[in-house]
Amino acid sequence: MKLAEALLERKNLKDKVDNLRSRAYQNALVQEGDAPAEVPADLLREVNETVHELGVLIRRINATNNVATLANGVTISAAIVQRDMLDLRYTALDQVLNRAAVRQDRYTRNEVKFVSTVDVVALRNEADAVAKERRELDAQIQATNWAVDLVE
Repeated sequence: MKLAEALLERKNLKDKVDNLRSRAYQNALVQEGDAPAEVPADLLREVNETVHELGVLIRRINATNNVATLANGVTISAAIVQRDMLDLRYTALDQVLNRAAVRQDRYTRNEVKFVSTVDVVALRNEADAVAKERRELDAQIQATNWAVDLVE
């Protein structure tokens, strides 16, 4: 199995756990005299089995990420950390830009005038560069995910 397939399976297992948990919750309480549509104990047993399967898969994914490398020799784990840091930088830049670039309409000269305290153009260029770097790194990670076999 390729790493990318394992990541898709991980998502499916997480969704299954969420679904089972929700169904167990919905059937945990019924009106006196009614029977639940599904037996919560059976659903919780299936949750436990699915969580165990998910844990095994996540351990294999993590082991693979620690040894598999991108074309530049960086491990997938390190690349994921780098991508997450780029996300944080971009979010910070984007929030400042959204605040600084807002145009304040004034209808009279007596209204308070707001001015930007940052160079919006320079900041936008930096944000665009960070976003591009993040996209390129993510593409490398995805390509490697489809090329690498999952560690046993």
